Order: sequence, then structure tokens, then C-alpha cells
Amino acid sequence: MLFNPSVADVRRYFCGIWNKHQNGTPMEPLEMVAWEWIRQHPEYHEELADVNRALEAEYSPEAGRSNPFLHLSLHLAISEQRAIDQPRGIREAMDVLERQLGSAHDAAHQAQECLVEALWQSQRHGRPLDASAYVNALRQRAGLPPVQG
Repeated sequence: MLFNPSVADVRRYFCGIWNKHQNGTPMEPLEMVAWEWIRQHPEYHEELADVNRALEAEYSPEAGRSNPFLHLSLHLAISEQRAIDQPRGIREAMDVLERQLGSAHDAAHQAQECLVEALWQSQRHGRPLDASAYVNALRQRAGLPPVQG
């Protein structure tokens, strides 16, 4: 996937993974991680099945529609963060939350809430994402001490 994908790129990427699954086409390692999150979200399968409709879709809170591509992108980003423990301390927080909640999916949703808040704060104040605040918010939810520096 690209480092700075457009909205259309992201939508094509996830629809392409759905298509590969439907056709039994082999997937790249990152696509397999994305497929696991897609599999756990059957409510998105219909939207992923039609790339043209996905490219035209509008998602707004006012319309009461959550954006499946944003949600899946966050899952994928957090999976990668956890795998490489960046920001430092996220892996431990996710491991603890997974044990506490009994679900990697529920732990990932906790991380999504923290990441979305950090992104919102970054945009609101016009500054880079505060990775330390993000990971420490997640660690707080897990009952862990903050990571210093």
C-alpha cells in the first residue's frame, strides 16, 4: 500500500482484498492482516463487494453511516503499531487489554478510540500527532503506568 494513499486508494485496497478473498486469490502478508479485520466486520462485506459504489459513497455522522474504510484502516494501522511496538509501550497495553477484555478485537477498538482522540487533538491544534499522549491514554485504559520519553 502507499505511504500517503488517497481516499480512493484506500477504498480500492480494501475492496481488492475482498475480491481476492472471494476469488481465492493469494494475498500479500499485509493483505492477510487486513483480511482478518474484514472477516471480523461482516457488516462491511456488502460495501466492500462493489468498488464503484465504494468510491462514490459518502460517510458522515449526520447520515448515521460509519466509514468502514476508516475503521478498517485504523485496525490495520494499530495492528502494525502493535507488531513493531511503535509507539513504544503500545504492545504491552494491547496485550493487557486483550487479556482484560478477552478479545483482541475489543482491545483494538480501545486503541482506535485513543488514536482518534490523538488525531483530533493534532488537527485541532495544528501540530503533529502526540504519539506519547496516544500510547499513554491507551496504557491508562489498561491500568499501566505511562511510558516516559
